[in-house]
Amino acid sequence: MGCGRALLCVLFPPLAVIDRGCGTVVIVLALTIAGWVPGAIAALLLNSMEANKR
Repeated sequence: MGCGRALLCVLFPPLAVIDRGCGTVVIVLALTIAGWVPGAIAALLLNSMEANKR
């Protein structure tokens, strides 16, 4: 995960996971609506797991 993607995870979490599929975007969006911190954490975790696969 690059610095740009990490910054996007913090600033707008649903946009950072848009390439992971519709279900992931909806979950992160719901977490972001519930509170900014849970959405940002979820986006960071999902993107870091994707980076570990590569």
